[in-house]
Amino acid sequence: MYDVIVVGGGHAGIEACLATSRIGKKTLLVTSHFDNVGSMPCNTSIGGPAKGIIVREIDALGGQMGKTADATYLQMKMLNTAKGPGVQSLRAQADKKAYPRYMQKILKQQENLDIVEAMVEGLVIENQTVKGVTLADGKTYASQTVILTTGTYLKAEVMVGDQKTPSGPDQEKPSLYLSDQLRDLGFRIQRLKTGTPPRVEINSVDYSKTQLQPGTDEPLAFSYETTTFVPIEKQTPCYLTYTNEKTHQIIKDNLSKCSMYSGIVKGIGPRYCPSIEDKVVKFSDKPQHQIFLEPESKEMNTIYVQGFSTSMPHDIQEQMIRTIPGLENCQILKYAYAIEYDAIDPLQLWPSLETKVIKNLFTAGQINGTSGYEEAAAQGLIAGINAVKKINHEEPLILKRNEAYIGVMIDDLVTKGTKEPYRMLTSRAEYRLLLRHDNADERLRQYGYDARLVKEDVYQAYVEKMNHIHEEIERLDSIRFTPKHEINELLVQLGSTPLKEGISAKGLLQRPEMDYQKLKPYIEDAHLTSEEEKRVTILIKYKGYIDKTLRQVEKQRKMEEKQIPQDIDYEDVLNLSLEAKQKLSEIRPVTIAQASRISGINPADISVLLIFLKQHY
Repeated sequence: MYDVIVVGGGHAGIEACLATSRIGKKTLLVTSHFDNVGSMPCNTSIGGPAKGIIVREIDALGGQMGKTADATYLQMKMLNTAKGPGVQSLRAQADKKAYPRYMQKILKQQENLDIVEAMVEGLVIENQTVKGVTLADGKTYASQTVILTTGTYLKAEVMVGDQKTPSGPDQEKPSLYLSDQLRDLGFRIQRLKTGTPPRVEINSVDYSKTQLQPGTDEPLAFSYETTTFVPIEKQTPCYLTYTNEKTHQIIKDNLSKCSMYSGIVKGIGPRYCPSIEDKVVKFSDKPQHQIFLEPESKEMNTIYVQGFSTSMPHDIQEQMIRTIPGLENCQILKYAYAIEYDAIDPLQLWPSLETKVIKNLFTAGQINGTSGYEEAAAQGLIAGINAVKKINHEEPLILKRNEAYIGVMIDDLVTKGTKEPYRMLTSRAEYRLLLRHDNADERLRQYGYDARLVKEDVYQAYVEKMNHIHEEIERLDSIRFTPKHEINELLVQLGSTPLKEGISAKGLLQRPEMDYQKLKPYIEDAHLTSEEEKRVTILIKYKGYIDKTLRQVEKQRKMEEKQIPQDIDYEDVLNLSLEAKQKLSEIRPVTIAQASRISGINPADISVLLIFLKQHY
């Protein structure tokens, strides 16, 4: 008898089983092939816009993804450095071989975790409660909770041209029966699609026709615990090239041959990561599209052609790719393909990621309609934490929209649902200035510590760091400069207005041209780390904007705290619109704030609901 069974060894499954076993629950991971645990069938990158902050949040909560990415990356880059801190995000080019190998080693060494190589064909259900899983050989394992992290394997089909083949990613066997049982149990099943581009031989590229894309020359990491970094000269470069009119013409001439436009695709693809043929059709006014050439591993001779996802037949793929500068004579080692798979409607989930249909059953990752390793890992971590909390009869961990991108993602899924693979974007977060790369620990470390995933020494290091930051802000407020001070020379050099009256060091840091590093020679050294210095700068420089956002959060807080009883019958709520009754009955929002975010629910409906709750509860 296990406390938790996790089905699937992808990025969601890894975080889920590590979380539950590290907290002390007896956990079983069931995966079809252990060698594929942590694999990256698509892009070998970790992070990116918004996604990099999710990885940072996973680390702050005590998860594993950031640590593994830091230990195995080929290149590390901070994106959007010319923009404000609210949209800056870290991206690592991971090593396709080293990353899963590192994860597999972590799992093998983990206490309280058993691993079985098998295909799960069904769930054991009694009285609408999950009791375990049944394997393909008929063997049954019992457990108190089950977490499904099946990725893109449910009834998966790979498509190239007009050919459709039952297969998971990288020619793995698909799961053929589990989604049928889920449908029979009452889950709404939807068909989604994603795809992957070709891989080409690393020495068959003419790099002189491309633009070098190096990493960032700074010690950067996803994990707050990382202390060793790969110097820029030892990082692996990526390269940038572009499609052109020749590429686009070949695509237009052969649209009927690709899976997407030939009619064999039934699933809906990701809007924000479209195939190259989709880009050419939907953005016909653009003469070119970016193509990034990204090495996959130090142990492989393959280049990932990022931005060139397609389901064209192989011969057309060869024609298309050889029109791109640098790829005229490339050797294709692996052709692109599209993949369709089953997913559940995430509106059938509670914010804890427990399903509304079956008790004690949690789902995480692409089965919930998301795309991306980072989104999956975050859900796996939350599902793992909440599976333990369910066993212990504790309140679930539900992150608010102002606390984490993870909170935004889960709230979007369970409140609005999705009809296409959901990708996290900075634009989805209304409080993104609060959800920064630098402050994930300030937002989430306490939750990870309370969940028993953050160790005592790590937590105390965080407390000490925050003390340093706030003490330094107070100290800077007490340091004064006069118009006679030599700092005026620096201000003139920076193009800033020289002092005409006294000002504090904190006041100087609020100037756009000034940062902590420039100010440092004029103040006594406080011996902060570079990360602490950056946080001090951000907190001082953006204080006005941060305070304004916090006031908006405070207005929303009362609605977040107003709970809606789950036994409410919305048919009894007089003057509630018909659409509101239907939506509220289906989604069963937990708070008034969540109810207000449901599509089709208007302010008048919320007012009516508030009056009803006041009268009856």
